[in-house]
Amino acid sequence: MHTVAVLALDQVIPFDLSTPIETFSRARLPDGRPGYRIRVCAQRPEIDAGAFTLRAPWGLDGLKAADTIIVPGTATPFDPLPGAVRDALRAAAADGTRMASICSGAFPLASTGLLDGLRVTTHWILADRLAADHPRLEVAPDVLYVDHGQFLTSAGAAAGLDLCLHLIRRDYGSAVAADAARLSVMPLEREGGQAQFIAHDHQVTPRGAELEPLLTWLQDNLARPLTLDDISAEARMSTRTLIRRFREQTGTTPLQWLHRARIRQAQHLLESTRHPVERIGAQVGFGSPTAFRDRFKKTTGVSPAAYRRAFGS
Repeated sequence: MHTVAVLALDQVIPFDLSTPIETFSRARLPDGRPGYRIRVCAQRPEIDAGAFTLRAPWGLDGLKAADTIIVPGTATPFDPLPGAVRDALRAAAADGTRMASICSGAFPLASTGLLDGLRVTTHWILADRLAADHPRLEVAPDVLYVDHGQFLTSAGAAAGLDLCLHLIRRDYGSAVAADAARLSVMPLEREGGQAQFIAHDHQVTPRGAELEPLLTWLQDNLARPLTLDDISAEARMSTRTLIRRFREQTGTTPLQWLHRARIRQAQHLLESTRHPVERIGAQVGFGSPTAFRDRFKKTTGVSPAAYRRAFGS
């Protein structure tokens, strides 16, 4: 039987902790036997989990015989990792133990150095901080999970469930994983990645900034087939100056800002109206339904129709 050790750090997020416990507990082999033995391990017997205190039945020695170690997220991911925990994780990795993080659990796992040089993910809102704190990582903020064989990382909250189902499929095949997914009322594979959940806001421009009137004008004219020359004329500056000042004040280019604003508006319309997809594409300034669908999927990771199924009212 495969042993999964779930590491409970101080301020562990209860949802992240319970996800692997519940998901792996539901995995049954074709003959009805459980597929996993689950251990909750911690450095100390009692762990502060915010709303309650958790009593872990296993210490760090419980990590030694595990086949897989899961590191759930914590509410304090930037805190230093205790030396004893770091050493235990490194020792387990040296023995070939598979390790996976959920959400902000990427931070303690990354602090061991075991993820250096790898492509990883975490909750999209923490991605920039993870990249800044651990420059040897390649942080992908728009995926649900990343699998490097021995080391895996997943995005926020429910992406931990995607990760656990993926591990079940790796261990026991699609039939066992699909059964666990049904019991979890969860598709075995979701379309797209974190991108569909990210609020694609443009870089905040301070009130009174030079470009604020232009950005307001762009937002009010999304449906028009605007070109860079049109935007430059409205701004009363050359295209070269416009691009330079746009980058300085928003962190992107005028056309990239415009594309993102159009997609944000399209997301709002898909969520709040029953307008046909073709009509929404025209309402936000795309010249053809194909161009709209292509740009929407490139930005969010899913098609407009799939986005509406997930988020429509």
